Amino acid sequence: MAQGSGGGFGRRSLLQGAAAGSVALALPTLSCAAPAQARSGRPSADWGVQVGDVTTSSGLVWVRSDRPARMVVQTAATESFRGARSWRGPVIGPDTDFTGLTSLHGLPSGEQIHYRVLLADPDDPRRTGEPVSGTFRTAPTGRRADLRFHWSGDLAGQGWGINPDRGGYRIYEDMRRRNPDFFLCSGDNIYADSPIPERVTLPDGRVWRNVTTEEQSKVAETLAEFRGAFRYNLLDDNLRRFNAQVPTITQWDDHEVHNNWYPGQLLDDDRYTEKDTDVLSARSLRAFSEYFPIRTLRPDRGGRVYRVVRHGPLLDVFVLDMRRYRNANSPGRQTDDPQGILGAEQLRWLKRELSRSQAVWKVIASDMPLGLVVPDGKTDFEAVAQGDPGAPLGRELQMAELLRHIKHDRITGTVWLTTDVHYTSAQHYAPERAAFKDFEPFWEFVSGPLNAGGFQALKLDGTFGPAQPFIKAPDRANTSPAESPQYFGEVDIDGGSGELTVRLRQEGGQVLFSKVLQPGRVGQ
Repeated sequence: MAQGSGGGFGRRSLLQGAAAGSVALALPTLSCAAPAQARSGRPSADWGVQVGDVTTSSGLVWVRSDRPARMVVQTAATESFRGARSWRGPVIGPDTDFTGLTSLHGLPSGEQIHYRVLLADPDDPRRTGEPVSGTFRTAPTGRRADLRFHWSGDLAGQGWGINPDRGGYRIYEDMRRRNPDFFLCSGDNIYADSPIPERVTLPDGRVWRNVTTEEQSKVAETLAEFRGAFRYNLLDDNLRRFNAQVPTITQWDDHEVHNNWYPGQLLDDDRYTEKDTDVLSARSLRAFSEYFPIRTLRPDRGGRVYRVVRHGPLLDVFVLDMRRYRNANSPGRQTDDPQGILGAEQLRWLKRELSRSQAVWKVIASDMPLGLVVPDGKTDFEAVAQGDPGAPLGRELQMAELLRHIKHDRITGTVWLTTDVHYTSAQHYAPERAAFKDFEPFWEFVSGPLNAGGFQALKLDGTFGPAQPFIKAPDRANTSPAESPQYFGEVDIDGGSGELTVRLRQEGGQVLFSKVLQPGRVGQ
């Protein structure tokens, strides 16, 4: 992999530096309640740092304090921070659960950026806590630099939380060591509907032991409980170390609120006193916006999850929101469905931005798969497909419109990446196998979970002609991470040839399947 020109700061030196502890963090206290507003000492940032939505010249830095504090970010070309540039961030306090964001702009392209966050007493800026450091690479403006990123999703699902006996979320260390340019999280960053028990007995008699917190002892309903669910994962040192080295592009799916939720739904779930998913989703989205650095979720950017993140001339990432604008889950047999799973406005946005994109590759980050039949109860369906292999119906109509647009507008280099189903697979869609034929062939790759239960493979819907050259899934529902591998996907784009290589990997790094795609094609 070619490197940026940031002072010769390559993958090897970065990994050695991280191993030496330059980005290591102390474990936060297991008491996850909001910090006291009056405490002795200096502000502390034990929850680590993150950077999100990095472009050729910008990034968004996140931190959480243990008390009210002024956020200050310093950036430099080297770890010595000689000639550092300072960025004055906000005063952070209880209104954002003591989290803060600072936007960096005017950064050099294709360079390794070192940064550190200082938290200062708002009344005495000379009183600062220990700085917390991180690093990231900006996207290149030229095509010659190689690019690598990972994707996956589904964290702390089905009650499988941080297990200290296994070393916590080990898969993040596997990904960190491969030093990607960024990580795409495809949703289910939390399981707000899945409490974390102290112990679970496995089928073979072994005991799975979880780190637990008060907020994760029940389903999340209040804003404080949603905040606690997002904080829970940051108790894992693998994840905090990963966040300090790898920037993120984050989207959400259903479990940030409740399994298979849709707008307007009233829950039939005895665990909840608040049944209105519109109320629950609003609380979750607020906490989500506080705990991830996402530009479009800032109040001055429209409060949207869906967006395009441009990563130089090789790649644009189109992040979808298949949750907040969908219609109700149903049997999916409508012959007219303008709302579908994206909503009319998001579909117009996606078609427009795909047509405008000049990137060699257009990754469509979909929080749900297209051709896998995901049921919701006995008669309804949760994703796009509904099991009828004939002409498009229901939400398939919206996808047919999008695929037709990609073909007729000659949009090259589209690849679909998703997670959601708790196994890993590759699907190739082709019109000669399909009931709907007005589209060009394309690939969809599935990878996950990061740390959640594994589930059996789902059926394929023939409407868009999928074939499945690879699949790896357990043979029973909710296998623990101790019984079934966890998965992540890896994408490498060669700066010279423009070739895109997808590798489906499992925990430990083993490659299960790989596919090389050629640039400049409408269909593959």
